Amino acid sequence: MRSVLRKIKTKREEVVCGAGIGVDCAVLSFGEDEETVLSTNPVSAPADMVCVYGMHRALNNIAAAGAEPVGILISAMLPAGTEEPALQDMMAQAEEICRQYYVQLSGGHTELTETVTQPVLTVTGIGKRRKADTDMRRIKPGQDVVVSKWIGLEGTVRIAREYRAALLTRYPARMIDEAAGFERFLSIIPEAATARKSGVCGIHDVSQGGIFGALWEMANGAGVGLEIDLKKLPVRQETIEICEFYDLNPYELSSGGCLLMTAEDGNGLAAALEREGIHAVVVGKTTAGNDRVLFNEEERRFLEPPKTDQFYKLIKA
Repeated sequence: MRSVLRKIKTKREEVVCGAGIGVDCAVLSFGEDEETVLSTNPVSAPADMVCVYGMHRALNNIAAAGAEPVGILISAMLPAGTEEPALQDMMAQAEEICRQYYVQLSGGHTELTETVTQPVLTVTGIGKRRKADTDMRRIKPGQDVVVSKWIGLEGTVRIAREYRAALLTRYPARMIDEAAGFERFLSIIPEAATARKSGVCGIHDVSQGGIFGALWEMANGAGVGLEIDLKKLPVRQETIEICEFYDLNPYELSSGGCLLMTAEDGNGLAAALEREGIHAVVVGKTTAGNDRVLFNEEERRFLEPPKTDQFYKLIKA
């Protein structure tokens, strides 16, 4: 276990007591004018990517809440027979993300069990923010709705990596490699930081259930309606091709790495993000009332509550 703990190198002064042998709780200390923000996310995936998905989900939730990510806790259930080098590799993967975003791995739990066939992680993110910072209460009718990067990113990465052999029967390897490389887009921490300085009113990260689920959740949480132009929702061609291969809806595919925002001046917010090298586009507006409407040229339809993420159709198949 000491060889595993030695992988943890990133430290923050807010973490008074972190991960260690015999240490059951993380202790953090923030200023009196700050709030603590927590988010927990379960994820099951192959060992070489499970920390990437789980940590980005938790840290993205924290950043979307207007907070600075500070610490992270990881509880891992691993298949029976998992050897210590495999756990060391996972911890090295986790530490690399901690180093990149200056977050301390503050504690967790690991156990081997015959009830799982691939790693199952529960990742809890811890952040701090100033009191009365960005939240759903600032979302009002008449604001522009802005989307960063592209929808379906996380789902595209997972399918490209886990179903590569099948995809290669139709598509060239360079396309599948590019889709798998969307991993580099999975963090929304940079755009959340830029948005908070550029007139954003509300932020919601797009994850399980895709952009349709995120739009409904944001509108429901804020008590507003929506008018969204379907054709303006940004999506990569690789995502479209992969979804067509498996008959999946890209608008309901896990979209970690994509950020949903509202602003009084959406074009200004999008321009600020573009200056930082982050693709962003205005896709619609918030409205009074409860109608959440999608427009596709002359077609008009209503958003529904979030559905099961499209990625899980593959697992059940």
